[in-house]
Amino acid sequence: MRVKSKTKQTVIKNKRISAEKIKSQLPLFMMTLPGIIITFMFAYMPMFGIILAFKKINLRQGIFGSDWYGLKNFSYLFKSNDAYIMIRNTICYNLTFIVVGAVLGVALAIGLSILRNKRTSKVFQTVFIMPHFLSMIIVSYLVLAFLNMENGFLNRVITMVFGGDPVNWYVEPKWWPFILIFVNFWKEMGFGSIIYLSAISGIDMQLYEAASIDGASGWQKIWHITLPMLKTIVCIQIILGVGSLFGGDFGLFYQVPMDSGALSEVTTTIPVYVYKNITAGGPRALGLASATSFIQSVTGCALVIFANAVVRKLDSDSSLF
Repeated sequence: MRVKSKTKQTVIKNKRISAEKIKSQLPLFMMTLPGIIITFMFAYMPMFGIILAFKKINLRQGIFGSDWYGLKNFSYLFKSNDAYIMIRNTICYNLTFIVVGAVLGVALAIGLSILRNKRTSKVFQTVFIMPHFLSMIIVSYLVLAFLNMENGFLNRVITMVFGGDPVNWYVEPKWWPFILIFVNFWKEMGFGSIIYLSAISGIDMQLYEAASIDGASGWQKIWHITLPMLKTIVCIQIILGVGSLFGGDFGLFYQVPMDSGALSEVTTTIPVYVYKNITAGGPRALGLASATSFIQSVTGCALVIFANAVVRKLDSDSSLF
């Protein structure tokens, strides 16, 4: 009887402790509640739209009333003339952004960390980070100010210095891979370097002091201390970047080229293709766009798992999970 009474008392005590713990953490839960609701609304509720990829949508009949279409939307997607172009562009651009972006982000972070004058460092950080907060619409008009055929800065330089004819940049596809890559790095490189800069600030300064005592140069400190310390965060960033290999910045490829049809060969990526299919209308538009997004999501998830497995095999300490 005593054992049962002690057990009952223990259970009651544990329940009381749990209730007090929940009550004490209730304010924290209330603070996270808006984030939970928003995440559910924008990350989980839209998953219902996957059904559109397998149906021949008829707006009069509705989603549930429309006929099942099987995998015909997927087959039509890969048989279209735009399939190769959009997949090629999306993969090539994103690979460039991932690899070159990591190198430039680390280089910029190291350069900013070397600056000893705090005021100068803050000025440079602001200059490099501010473009991230500009809307792509504003960026597109900044690019237009440089590339406009009549009054663009580049055309004025070309005509004044080289004496050539003005270039109609918005009908010349060969230049736009370089223009888009430059615009992306100008806009995002500074913001992307923040995480590397914060990681560098967390490195123990005694390591650099010991290296200085041993006679190490600045480059040797970077190579043997800074870069090895950044290896884990670089690997995680690359893994996350690989997950968006079939995604991309819609504004960069749609707004900046001003949706020029002459540039579609080098600016059509998966997000742009999905948007154009939705806005084009027609019986296949929603199903085709949904099928494209479905492939994009599934492939991105698979690539993250694969990239993480590769990194874990090479260095288990640098993997994401």
